[in-house]
Amino acid sequence: MKKRVLVLLADGFEEIEAITSIDILRRAGLNVVVAGVGKVLVKGSHDISVKADVEVGSYNRSPDAIVIPGGMPGALNLSASKKVNSLIVKAHKEGKVIAAICAAPGFVLAPAGILKGRKATCYPGCEDMLEDKAQFVDEKVVVDGNIITSKGPGTAFDFALKLVEVLVGKTAKEAVRKKMLYELR
Repeated sequence: MKKRVLVLLADGFEEIEAITSIDILRRAGLNVVVAGVGKVLVKGSHDISVKADVEVGSYNRSPDAIVIPGGMPGALNLSASKKVNSLIVKAHKEGKVIAAICAAPGFVLAPAGILKGRKATCYPGCEDMLEDKAQFVDEKVVVDGNIITSKGPGTAFDFALKLVEVLVGKTAKEAVRKKMLYELR
């Protein structure tokens, strides 16, 4: 059975982070469901609208991983959603993969309490949001147990490929990377 990945979008999400993750995860054969907060047609921070598969309130499955793009005010809108917070906390308690990029580690994961004692990275300037909640690591992608964090739009390929590696293995990651002609740096 294909692993299920839930990608959460709220108005103001960072398009590159969301679409790159969705695309690469689907290329790897994962079952990706995109859930919009409050609606199905969600507008990104650069006025690109994406049609989600479902509204997050109607999502009632248990994903193997949750992906949280950043962007502003997208990260704030995600953190304001009780449904988003409950999905993240439940998945974390179950040891599922929680992946956040850009502003999302500081604005979504830290307030949910799941970064406590973990290593994490985030968009430059959002480090204070991690204070007392995580140990900041200045790397493109940081993996600490079931938590994967990344810096921002320019690290979206590395972030998504790391997710593929964690969820379905290094062989799958390399196959997708090679087909896309992407060189890890």
